[in-house]
Amino acid sequence: MRLNNLLSFIGFVILIAGTYCPILKPIFGHWDVYDGNKPYGIVILLVAIVGILGTVLSQPKIIRLSAWLSLGLVILFYILAILKVRMSFDFIPLHFLAKYLTSKIKFIWGWYLLFGGAVLAVLGVIFGNRAGLNTRIHSLD
Repeated sequence: MRLNNLLSFIGFVILIAGTYCPILKPIFGHWDVYDGNKPYGIVILLVAIVGILGTVLSQPKIIRLSAWLSLGLVILFYILAILKVRMSFDFIPLHFLAKYLTSKIKFIWGWYLLFGGAVLAVLGVIFGNRAGLNTRIHSLD
């Protein structure tokens, strides 16, 4: 297995592990990706599994698509989590109480794994493209 495929493989494995790690700490308990939005978490998981299958089967187009799609999905999920936190207590008519309760919801360390896995997968794709470009240039000489 080439180094860029190994980097993408490690990124996809970290992304899968990140979906099970806590990302939000509401007032009680911890939430992982599946507690935040179960169907969206399953989509992130499936994209990572397809990426792993692409690396095992040495399919660079599938790896590239899965890596960029996983990064986009994680960024979109982060934006949606921010919006969910900000709007979670809007039903309370007392604005000071809603603001206080919103401040008690914290983002925690699972986001590092989600973003780290997606970024590693994309870096593997980027380094793979550069290695292929160098090989093509040297073969023309």
